Amino acid sequence: MAEIHVIPPALERLVRSFSSLPGIGAKTATRLALTILRKPAGDAREMAAALAELHSSIRLCSRCMAFSETDPCTVCGDPRRDGSIICVVEQPADLMAIEKTDHYRGHYHILHGVLSPVDGIGPEEIKVKELVARLNSGDIQEVLIATSSTVPGEATASFLIDTLNRFNIKLSRLACGIPMGMDIKYADQHTLARAIESRSEAL
Repeated sequence: MAEIHVIPPALERLVRSFSSLPGIGAKTATRLALTILRKPAGDAREMAAALAELHSSIRLCSRCMAFSETDPCTVCGDPRRDGSIICVVEQPADLMAIEKTDHYRGHYHILHGVLSPVDGIGPEEIKVKELVARLNSGDIQEVLIATSSTVPGEATASFLIDTLNRFNIKLSRLACGIPMGMDIKYADQHTLARAIESRSEAL
């Protein structure tokens, strides 16, 4: 007796593809696949073309390691940016988040990960040596370490501080503390402790 496919094989393949993405479970993958199926075929072809173009058009900027269609990227190539300061972030999404604030006008360096010995991720697996090479140029005056306040993020920040201390530059950390609009009594112990450590002079 022939096997009966309740879900058409082509749709099932798309669901599996979506399910391989981080944070996408089977239900969400199925919903996304069905949404695409309901769209006009032209929209699906346009999406497929955009996906196919990713690896052929986008590369890593040789300076900051950002995803870009040009080398250097638009940030590194902008003469209006302050090239004396580098903000070190974990992932490209962190760069995007900082850019949205419109309060930072320096350059970036993307590590593409954090130290996690449990997962086999050491200094060689993230873009640390590329950062050191940039500092050897002698043009950098400050490195702003903007890793997250997670355990791997804190471990990465500590490693960077130890590694970069030999350079005659200012090392700074992204301030952490009480979010805007939060009542202090609802802050957890770790957040409150970091807020006290990161306190600044009252103006």
